[in-house]
Amino acid sequence: MSVKIYTTPSCGYCSMAKSYLRERHISFTEYNVASDQRKAEELVHKTGQYGVPVIEINGRMIIGFNKEKIDRLLAG
Repeated sequence: MSVKIYTTPSCGYCSMAKSYLRERHISFTEYNVASDQRKAEELVHKTGQYGVPVIEINGRMIIGFNKEKIDRLLAG
């Protein structure tokens, strides 16, 4: 399973999303789009979004911190 999360350091919902994934023992790769311009551009290219968090689970994008969508995609 591939889980990526695009974040910024000041984003409260990003912190909540990361905590939620950790509580479920889900490994993820975090990209700080505030300091990584390449990943920021990748995020906009993939989603058209400038806001975070954006969570990618097995190639499917979730805009924002949406527990129901996260759980559904994690379940497969």
